[in-house]
Amino acid sequence: MGKAAKNAAFQLATASTAQKNQALAIIADELEANAATILAANAKDIEKGREAGLTEALLDRLLLNEERLSGIANDVRNVISLNDPVGSELDSKVLENGMSLSRRRVPLGVVGVIYEARPNVTIDIAALCLKTGNASILRGGKETFFSNMELVKVIQSALAKANLPAASVQYIEKPDRELVSQLLKLDDYVDMIIPRGGAGLHKMCKENSTIPVIIGGFGISHIFVDESADLVKSLDVVENSKVQRPSACNSLDTLLVHESVAAEFLPMLAERLADKVTLVATPNAKELVAQAKEVRDAVEGDFDTEWLGYTLGVKVVKDVHEAVDHMRIHNASHSDAIMTNSLENSEIFINSVGSAAVYVNASTRFTDGAQFGLGAEVAVSTQKLHARGPMGLEELTSYKWVGKANYLPRS
Repeated sequence: MGKAAKNAAFQLATASTAQKNQALAIIADELEANAATILAANAKDIEKGREAGLTEALLDRLLLNEERLSGIANDVRNVISLNDPVGSELDSKVLENGMSLSRRRVPLGVVGVIYEARPNVTIDIAALCLKTGNASILRGGKETFFSNMELVKVIQSALAKANLPAASVQYIEKPDRELVSQLLKLDDYVDMIIPRGGAGLHKMCKENSTIPVIIGGFGISHIFVDESADLVKSLDVVENSKVQRPSACNSLDTLLVHESVAAEFLPMLAERLADKVTLVATPNAKELVAQAKEVRDAVEGDFDTEWLGYTLGVKVVKDVHEAVDHMRIHNASHSDAIMTNSLENSEIFINSVGSAAVYVNASTRFTDGAQFGLGAEVAVSTQKLHARGPMGLEELTSYKWVGKANYLPRS
């Protein structure tokens, strides 16, 4: 598979934008044309997932329906409309010796992606890699087996119709974990590994891979409501961040509230989320959310938990500095927000938190490739090298130096 992917990547690197877009258009059309088959396969995965005792959050990630499948197809069409970064020049200059020098974007080569119960990732990765001239080797979780088999059939059929090599997108069908270990050592053929899943998957890839690994998708998301915030609007933002799709990696995990507004804001919060969310509160917050339907004392580890469900940690803090200190300790690396009308506090927050995406008066749910205008995304990177936040087309490219001269006999 590695050899085939590397050969495919060589062909993709010189494929025209029109040819790549043609493949993407066929993928989008075929997804809709084969919707019944794809959804039937997904129903098998859902049934097996329930039998295996998967949580509702994981089942939600796994679920495909007509609306979601249509959205996936439209995301592919959106990628077609985006500029192809391959071949574009980052900058250029003329040296004193007369040679023109530039940096030109090129594909990475072969991208290996290991992911869990997210069948949409199969299409997202394939679409973005194809647009950027990269081959991909995919390995989804056993929970998505039937869905992914049908999705990969659609992709490879589209590749053939566009006269591109089928090995441009390959899928590791067997659930054997030993194959994942082999993929992580395939540095002769694979140029980057992207894990999409929980902290355990990221840790395993980071510790065992001989290939560069993009770390992301995991992090505790926070909202801090400061003393100057509009409390009514803050309620709307908190509710959206928490319950709009709690299984997403950018959903809210911890709410921090300034002590001067906590007595007013937290009872409002408890009433708004009473039938939706279980609150996990520190002692100074618990007494203010006592009317919540479900509330319990926070224990060690709660504020380090990515809930991925209808649970929310709540804590009262004395100021923006204590909020930032809490976030530093509890892995604020993904998506975090401040609700404020203070320019000073917003700047302190923006400059202090180490998150890949930081918001002022906006939901953490905006951390998404489509929302950012990037098309789909291959991952949300929380590391500090190469790429951060939603990884779109440009993040799947590298560059080469190109020097042009009439004739320079020596350096």
